[in-house]
This record gives sequence, C-alpha cells and structure tokens, in this order.
Amino acid sequence: MARRTKYNSNKIIIDGTKFDSKDEAKYYEYLKQMKFEGKILNFELQPKFILIPKFQYRGKTERMATYTLDFLVYNLDGTETYIDVKGYSTQQGEFRFKLLKYLHPDKDFRWVARSLKYGDEYGWIDYKELKRKRLKKRRESKNGKSKRKY
Repeated sequence: MARRTKYNSNKIIIDGTKFDSKDEAKYYEYLKQMKFEGKILNFELQPKFILIPKFQYRGKTERMATYTLDFLVYNLDGTETYIDVKGYSTQQGEFRFKLLKYLHPDKDFRWVARSLKYGDEYGWIDYKELKRKRLKKRRESKNGKSKRKY
C-alpha cells in the first residue's frame, strides 16, 4: 500500500525498491527500458554526496549535510549523469542542489520532471525548462485575457 510523504506524494514499491514518488518510480521504469534497448550501459539508485562533513561547534558534534539524488546513469560514451526527479522544488532544495553543483563542477547533475504536455516522447523534461515553459504559458494566457475587444 502506498504511503503519503511530507510532499503529498505516494511511496511506491517496484522490484522490491521503495520510491518516494510515482514520477521517481516511472523514471526507474524508463531507465530499465533504456538499458534493455541498449541506450544506456547501466544505472544505480540513490547516489549520495556529502555537502558538509560532520564537524565540532562549541564542543558539540554537528551532523554532516548530504544530498541524495535519485539515479546515477552510466551512458554509452562513458560519461555519468546524476538525476534527481522533481515534482516541484523548495528554496532549501534549490540551495542544496546549487551547493552540490558548486562542490562538484566536474559532474553532470540534472533535475528532471514529468510532463506529458511539455516533455519528450516519454514525458521527461529538464525541471527548469518546464518551469520556463509553464511561466511563458501563464503570461501568454494572462495577456490574452486582459486585452479587451471593443
């Protein structure tokens, strides 16, 4: 049975693996298909990066801060792509993602989202690109409605 998370998404279990959202589970299925078709070499789940190691502050130990992505994809050309599937972002999440990219500028990190309207043939699109397209659509819609015809 699916369980709701703090972001109002349902946890899903596929192949004995628990995913935090329906979209994350769909991306897992997408990667399995890509591997089967020979379009990627392989993939891993939940790669973790340390943003700030544990440290001492005024005699007390502070826990380390980490960022766990959803997938690590091994591409045919030998490159690696780190994927985080997003339904929406938070200010904290955006800051942590920016810090991750700052600490590891040599790695290819991506936020992806699922949108049947704006995504590729499988429904996947870069998260920031999706935000731009939705904002453009809202502006066009707003401008179209505000014009009066006499």
